[in-house]
Amino acid sequence: MYKKKFGQHFLKDLSIAKKEIRYADLTKQDRVLEIGPGYGILTRLLAGKAGEVIAVEIDPKLVFHLKISMPSNVKIIEGDILKIDLNKLSFNKIVSNLPFHISSPITFKLLEYNFDKAILMYQKEFAERMIAKTGDKNYSRLSVMLSYKAKCRILEYVSKRCFSPPPKVDTCIVELIPYKTPPFHIENEVFFSNLVKEFFNHRRKKIRYTIKSLFKTIDRDIPFQERRIEELTPIEIAELSNILYNKYVKSS
Repeated sequence: MYKKKFGQHFLKDLSIAKKEIRYADLTKQDRVLEIGPGYGILTRLLAGKAGEVIAVEIDPKLVFHLKISMPSNVKIIEGDILKIDLNKLSFNKIVSNLPFHISSPITFKLLEYNFDKAILMYQKEFAERMIAKTGDKNYSRLSVMLSYKAKCRILEYVSKRCFSPPPKVDTCIVELIPYKTPPFHIENEVFFSNLVKEFFNHRRKKIRYTIKSLFKTIDRDIPFQERRIEELTPIEIAELSNILYNKYVKSS
């Protein structure tokens, strides 16, 4: 039974689930995290390929169904994935049809954990924001932060008709592979994240106005100040962040 509060859209197309399995390149040495297994269409396939599956489900009724129907190498955990300490779980891959209403927070939470690869289902608009480049209409805080954390690519588009009930828009299968070493340097990640958020909250303004509102002043030697944030590459935003952090925060 569909529960709106959990953002449930159950995958019903077995061929799509099989594609996700192939993209994940699973072996019996893999321990896989699945978030929101629902009725287990993907879970059963994961169990057949991986050594162990850790399936986290928030809906108690679905937990009961999963516990009596899944193979022995599937560990069912009842709970809210956003509240679970991932360090207490042991996995190296993630394969999930994510609850769409938690796409952003769960993505950033996962990227704080060390894993080899994730194959995840997102709504089309969100997925296109993940991979957007400088100047694209979908270029956003999400695009910039992900460019620092992981290699990201859309593997294929999936029709909303493959789900029950169907979401409002089509979806995408996305591959995430965390960087072992980030592609550019950031002095302070928390400062960088907060600064990027502020810039994109005022994306139509020239950067100098946002800087001045944050620090009450702006030196003439600060780069890019006459441009807008959507015109800067992630590397340029990181450079700007490092300069502002060293000038106005670290030195104070």
